[in-house]
Amino acid sequence: MSGHKRMDVRVTTSYALMICELGGAEVGSKTAVPHFIDNLPAPCLVHHFLQTESWHRHEMTRRDECFGHLLVRMLVLVLMLQLGFASAGSMMGEGGLDGNGPADTISHSLMLVQRLEALLLQGNSSDVSLRVETPNTDDVKVIAAHSLVLSLHSPVFEEMLLLRNSSTLILKESSECAAVFDKFLRYLYCGELSVRLEQAIPLHKLATKYQVVGLQQGITQYMTLNLARDSPSGHVAGWYEYAVQVGDVILKENCLQYLAWNLTSVLQSGEWATISSQLLMSLMQRSDLVLQSEMELFAALEAWIVQNDPDGLTAENALRAVRYAMMPPRELFRLQTQSSILARYQESVRDLLYMSYQFHSASPMHMAKYFDVNCSLFVPRNYLSQLWGASWVISNPTRDDRSTSFQTQLGPSGHDSSKRVTWNALFSPRWLPLSMRSMYTETGAMQPTRVDGGRPRIIITPATSSADFAGVSFQKTVLVMAQQKGKMVVKHVYNFHQSTEENGNFLAEADLYRRTSDYLIDSSLYLHIVVKPMYQSLVTTKN
Repeated sequence: MSGHKRMDVRVTTSYALMICELGGAEVGSKTAVPHFIDNLPAPCLVHHFLQTESWHRHEMTRRDECFGHLLVRMLVLVLMLQLGFASAGSMMGEGGLDGNGPADTISHSLMLVQRLEALLLQGNSSDVSLRVETPNTDDVKVIAAHSLVLSLHSPVFEEMLLLRNSSTLILKESSECAAVFDKFLRYLYCGELSVRLEQAIPLHKLATKYQVVGLQQGITQYMTLNLARDSPSGHVAGWYEYAVQVGDVILKENCLQYLAWNLTSVLQSGEWATISSQLLMSLMQRSDLVLQSEMELFAALEAWIVQNDPDGLTAENALRAVRYAMMPPRELFRLQTQSSILARYQESVRDLLYMSYQFHSASPMHMAKYFDVNCSLFVPRNYLSQLWGASWVISNPTRDDRSTSFQTQLGPSGHDSSKRVTWNALFSPRWLPLSMRSMYTETGAMQPTRVDGGRPRIIITPATSSADFAGVSFQKTVLVMAQQKGKMVVKHVYNFHQSTEENGNFLAEADLYRRTSDYLIDSSLYLHIVVKPMYQSLVTTKN
């Protein structure tokens, strides 16, 4: 098997089971077969149903629920008889044939799917031809199909078949969609298909166009679960743009969140240079970006501007979204003297650079008296540099409590650059919140603080207090890593002041007791703690 085929992922629906449930009849049951069906040869059944008066009545009253159920049952029986399944299996009711003992099930659903696939491939008893044409090309694909199967899955196909005036349906598809149309059609017959990264969007387009809801949802789920998969030129940005185009809010947010939380790896890939200006601004305006430093973001933005040569307004807006105050003064000096992009647009960001220099030259308390330090310029992102936090690998995290200590800078201001704060962190795998503890009525009874059945918790506190903390609150952020598609990615981001109890859902989905949990990498929980000073503005409002 070739390398790319190994990356195929199968999207499956329990098709045979769905048919039996919709049909309302047990496989092999004779009681559900109308008597007139027994008098018809199998090859004539599809033709018979299409020609009956009931079928034409269905065109006029398609929303009649009773007739809809009858049509589906007739379809099930047609497929069973046509494929030789009238006696292929049986299902006994509760209590068995005599009403006693356990019920046994004989299932040939896999064989049914195989026969359905053979029906599609061989085109036996086909009553409609699908002519798939690609505009502006001579590419044509003709497929023999069965109208009842198409109508069962797609209301769009159902409408087209009712309005047709020939045995051929002409379908106009893009070259990308035409290339995967066989896969799409196979899903309608078999309830499953294999898909690669580059096939996700055209398959989703076909599922959306023909209103095949099950496949549409399946492809969306596939895309969400494969954001971390490696690809030569990247695929997440393209999926984001597609989600915006079709209005898929969930896929859009999942893509944007993945890009934001794993930005360093994105910046180092070839995908970064191809992102749109709209996606660029959506990322630049976020405070939850996970990256090494603000300098890394500026360097990537500079490369994007050089590569894409956007209009002046787009470049100015992107440059104004950089948080220059989070860069050390020496880096600001270097940018002003060496960056050609900053030299070109310096007038557009002059005020931001001036405020950043002021921020570095005075104490945050003094700065807060004259400027609004709550604006984004002074709000840190999730920087992975050691000045902002530390990594924490907890082996066998369910075993017992663990603790660690680390140091960070007091703040990003040049005034505080030489000051350090020592932090103590405590991880408890089975912490029970106060609201969940049993109440003790006996005087003097001690309440347990850690019991079985609790949930994970982290507390982060400073080792000492200091007058330098005045006017500053420290937001703690814990990045939780997970293994996805062989790659370590940021799975969750939790923000709190002192304890993850403030979130209420810290590692709620992790299941750390399961060895195969995505959150465990070599039986260890990988965390990264970021401490971010948040300044309080002391500016008085003038009336």
